[in-house]
Amino acid sequence: MLVYFCGCGTVFYAYGVFVPSIIGEYGWSSTVVSGAFSLFFLLGGLAGPLIGASIVRFGPRVNIIIGNALAAFGLAGLYFATQPWHLYLFFGVLVGLGIGFGLFAATTAVANNWFIRRRSLAMALTVASGGLGGLAFPPLIALLISATGWHAAWLVLAAIQLVLAVVVGGVLLIRDRPEDLGQLPDGMAAGVVLDRAAPSPVYHTPVDWDAKQAMRRRTTWLLVILGAANIFALNMMTVHQVKYLVDIEIDPVVAATAFGLLPGMSILGRLGFGALAGRIEPRYLATICLAIQAVAVIILMNATSLPLVYLYSVLFGICYGGLILAHPTMIGAYYGRAHYAQILGWLLPIVTVIGAIAAPLAGAVHDATNTYTLAFVVVIAFCALGAVCAFWARPPKPQ
Repeated sequence: MLVYFCGCGTVFYAYGVFVPSIIGEYGWSSTVVSGAFSLFFLLGGLAGPLIGASIVRFGPRVNIIIGNALAAFGLAGLYFATQPWHLYLFFGVLVGLGIGFGLFAATTAVANNWFIRRRSLAMALTVASGGLGGLAFPPLIALLISATGWHAAWLVLAAIQLVLAVVVGGVLLIRDRPEDLGQLPDGMAAGVVLDRAAPSPVYHTPVDWDAKQAMRRRTTWLLVILGAANIFALNMMTVHQVKYLVDIEIDPVVAATAFGLLPGMSILGRLGFGALAGRIEPRYLATICLAIQAVAVIILMNATSLPLVYLYSVLFGICYGGLILAHPTMIGAYYGRAHYAQILGWLLPIVTVIGAIAAPLAGAVHDATNTYTLAFVVVIAFCALGAVCAFWARPPKPQ
């Protein structure tokens, strides 16, 4: 949780806070500055197979330490940024690869290793900490920029990343597996045989699958569509929501406030999904979340008053938070602990590329039609497709 909180706060939710200051000082276009974030996003996903193989080979703890150290180095390098290529090198490449190797796949692999029966709750607490990072760091960063300038603010974030994520989280606290300490998953006492086949409200695989077996199952590709639908919808709406609200004559401050509800509400979605997924099959919860996401976008398209705008933000935020958890939870439950990171690593590039298309697609549609209507219809259709795939993503049968 500490590593995930730190990585999301110093990186994912941080970059946008720096963008106005960077543009204001150097006069670079928003396209050039935001391109570094796109590179960061793509690299972290496209390196998925290497990330998964590295976690399987060296363990998540080594990846957390080295990956976050690389990210801290990249953040520190931004202190010296005076040319656009500096942003692309330090943030896009170094931070992108560092966070890719050291954050989502690695931290959820730790949770997946330590828990079986309470896996969904452990995953929920882990990813919910990212939402907390999104709430805590942006105002802190804004204060740092106003007090020290944006160059020095990157150095402070690099120090936070190095101390909290690398030293405290990676070196001092995290261990890869409970077996490394003579323990068993879910806090079982040493010497007690863990019966994975005991009655449970939700499915947990009785065997560990390898990546080759998993990639041959239809369920795996249904999970890909499930994850891609959520990331596609999330990327499009988060990038263009404020612009859409301003276009329909919503005050910019109010529009930004409505947008700020998304990460806050996502915490409720992550925790709620984790609590319920121990009692209800996650595929049913994912189906409901994707269906509600589609309804939320329909509400936004027809919003004529502020209460409807806020209703959209609450519904969409809760559901995207739950769906962030659905993907790793279902992979762990369906395919086990041994090759979790490798399987997730092979799926990430597909999900990432589809998600990366969303924002520029919406921008192109708006430029061509002067409206977001068609782009939002695509989001609704994608969410509906994802809901169908989630419903049919039954646990695969071991051979």
